[in-house]
Amino acid sequence: MLVGVGLVAGFFATLFGVGGGIIVVPLLILLLHFAARPATGTSLAAIGITAAFGTLVYALRGRVEWDEAAMIGLPAVVGGLVGTWLQQRVSSRVLVLLFAGFLAATAVRLFVE
Repeated sequence: MLVGVGLVAGFFATLFGVGGGIIVVPLLILLLHFAARPATGTSLAAIGITAAFGTLVYALRGRVEWDEAAMIGLPAVVGGLVGTWLQQRVSSRVLVLLFAGFLAATAVRLFVE
């Protein structure tokens, strides 16, 4: 099942340019009955592996803008730390509802544009 989740996540992430977490977290929760926190942590670890490999391939081809990557990536580390801190203090139910709301708002926005 986990291999299937990975394949689906990779397929949709590359097809639509979405973050793997938007695919992986719901699949882990719905199909494999993960709780919200382990689903999030597992997704982040899997995305880290994917990102490292993708970065290496793009870097070898000279297609990484390192200055811009740092300007996005370094603040993202701060955001990740704050998000992790907050996630540990909110109930799992609230996390799932917030994530569902985020996905619904994104869907509405895509339909409107």
